[in-house]
Amino acid sequence: EFDKAYFHSYSHVGIHEEMIKDHVRTDTYRAAIMHHQNAIAGKVVVDVGCGTGILSIFCAQAGAKRVYAVEASDIAAQANEIVKANNLSDRVIVLHGRVEDVDIDEEVDVIISEWMGYMLLYESMLSSVITARDRWLKPGGLILPSHAMLYMAPVTHSDRYSESIDFWRNVYGIDMSAMLPLAKQCAFEEPSVETISGENVLTWPFVVKHVDCYTVTTQELESITAKYRFTSMMQAPFHGFAFWFDVVFSGPIHNQRKKRLKSDETIVLSTAPEDAPTHWQQTLFYFYDPIEVKQDQVIEGSITLSQSKENARFLNIHLEYASGGRSFVK
Repeated sequence: EFDKAYFHSYSHVGIHEEMIKDHVRTDTYRAAIMHHQNAIAGKVVVDVGCGTGILSIFCAQAGAKRVYAVEASDIAAQANEIVKANNLSDRVIVLHGRVEDVDIDEEVDVIISEWMGYMLLYESMLSSVITARDRWLKPGGLILPSHAMLYMAPVTHSDRYSESIDFWRNVYGIDMSAMLPLAKQCAFEEPSVETISGENVLTWPFVVKHVDCYTVTTQELESITAKYRFTSMMQAPFHGFAFWFDVVFSGPIHNQRKKRLKSDETIVLSTAPEDAPTHWQQTLFYFYDPIEVKQDQVIEGSITLSQSKENARFLNIHLEYASGGRSFVK
């Protein structure tokens, strides 16, 4: 039932419009496909969660012999029409169903997928890529993107705090600060998806999780725990933590070592605060009350991300943090 609701949400045109209009996302995928054209031309590709089919069509344009475009939502019908309208029906085969359920009667050379959710792992579509890999990918085949990194860092964001909270202190000259506890609860109870800038970030980021799409298992994603330690680079009110991710489009690591790929040859899609904004933005966890930190003050603790037992597409987040002799749990 949860999956039905999830796939139904992708039947709506708005979600696909938002993703395609995210030029950072779409241009980077197209650039990655062209960068790996030698591995795609004349080969068999599977596109996991193809949506409107745009990545499948890019692969066909790059010379793929055959592309299996797998889509569980009803947008598969439109994807099929788009493939026909672009005279690619002989090479792009739209399969309406879940990756776990559809049949492909041959091994594939390449898996491409835009599986990333907010905070990288929300929606947990990566498990579908793992399923496709384990079912169909030839040994030594290519997975795009190949690697992902989830980052976190402490942030300061006074504007957001005063917009959501402080204005209750004086509303048309009336003291409405009785609203403060409820306002904090409503504004900061759950993670918030919004755009911040590099100026909001108090420290260098920490890698919560590095995902190698060639080797990652579904069990590994069920619960992820990391211990972190930051040193503030400035004196500022510490309002919470921001999370973002990068994905990298490269071959299996053993190929990279042979080729000695220089970093400027590697294509990266970044959702970091200092990079061009994407529809993923950043994910923020705000505290009810900011903590004043001094320069060089240590902020440390642990984070656990676990798939919800009720609905594996949801994330439960347990955050412990301590600074200046006080410790908290969120």
